[in-house]
Amino acid sequence: MTFKHSFAPVVNEHTRVLVLGSLPGEASLAQSRYYAHPQNRFWHLIGDVIGEDLPGMDYEARLQALLDHRVGLWDVIAKAKREGSLDSRIRDHATNDLAALAAALPNLAAVAFNGGAAAKIGMQALAESRVSLDLIKLPSSSPAYAAVPYSEKLKAWEALRKWLAV
Repeated sequence: MTFKHSFAPVVNEHTRVLVLGSLPGEASLAQSRYYAHPQNRFWHLIGDVIGEDLPGMDYEARLQALLDHRVGLWDVIAKAKREGSLDSRIRDHATNDLAALAAALPNLAAVAFNGGAAAKIGMQALAESRVSLDLIKLPSSSPAYAAVPYSEKLKAWEALRKWLAV
């Protein structure tokens, strides 16, 4: 089994909220795009949070809209072995340098974790650093986490507005 790698971070100097996933799934890796699986609700959730129809935009416009609203994207895992797309199958992972990225973003106020695996790995990585940020665990946007209704997920995700309204 070969290693699967995360994408480059989507951030700029204005980023206030950084949303971290675990590791791109098969559909995302195949398309080289964050959250490419058609059943993943990420673009709907974050679009509702920032008031933009992200699913109706092409990919580059989605990324620009996130940056315009001071939202960044990345993954907690730099590389790992994984059969399929489930986080429970992640093996031999190496983390991205979250602390270094956070330290390089002068306006960063909060880091949000998209799902339990991202939160577990990311919070541990950031706890070992001296970076002082608000850390938010969000319900996963993944289709594998379909037991929680969209409305309930959105309620949790809307908490991000607190850091974006400044």
